[in-house]
Amino acid sequence: MSITRCLTVQLASLALSLTFTAGHVFAQSTHVLVPADKVQWGPAPPALPGGAQIAVLEGNPSEKGPVTLRLRFPANYNIPAHWHSMTERVTVLSGAFHVGMGDKLDRHASQTLEPGGFVSLPAAMHHFGWTATPTVVQINLEGPFDIFYVNPADDPQKRQTKR
Repeated sequence: MSITRCLTVQLASLALSLTFTAGHVFAQSTHVLVPADKVQWGPAPPALPGGAQIAVLEGNPSEKGPVTLRLRFPANYNIPAHWHSMTERVTVLSGAFHVGMGDKLDRHASQTLEPGGFVSLPAAMHHFGWTATPTVVQINLEGPFDIFYVNPADDPQKRQTKR
């Protein structure tokens, strides 16, 4: 399958998943106000390894424009080496997020970000992440969101289709 086709499938899947978790936010045309107790969590899209949850606070990840989302990871969660076509800005809200740069997940080559910690990852930079404890991060980006795994075998969607 071509990269363009894979991206289209990923974005369609992401949009469908996110429509069910935060559809009302997409219609906002003025300001967005989301009290902490009103954040709506749902399963993360299949482009991410299973077990994570997502909440879209602003924008539509499958469309052009500003996007603010949160990801909630369980303990011992791994995000293999990947890259995006846009800059990704990550702020840790709770727990600890371990992030590193490179072509494969290497726990010894990562840095730990605790609540309040921030990393800005430029477009096309190969990076990875992992958790040891439950962790919540907030991500800001300019959509549409995409993710490309450095090693295609790490793509959870490809593993699902091979069953």
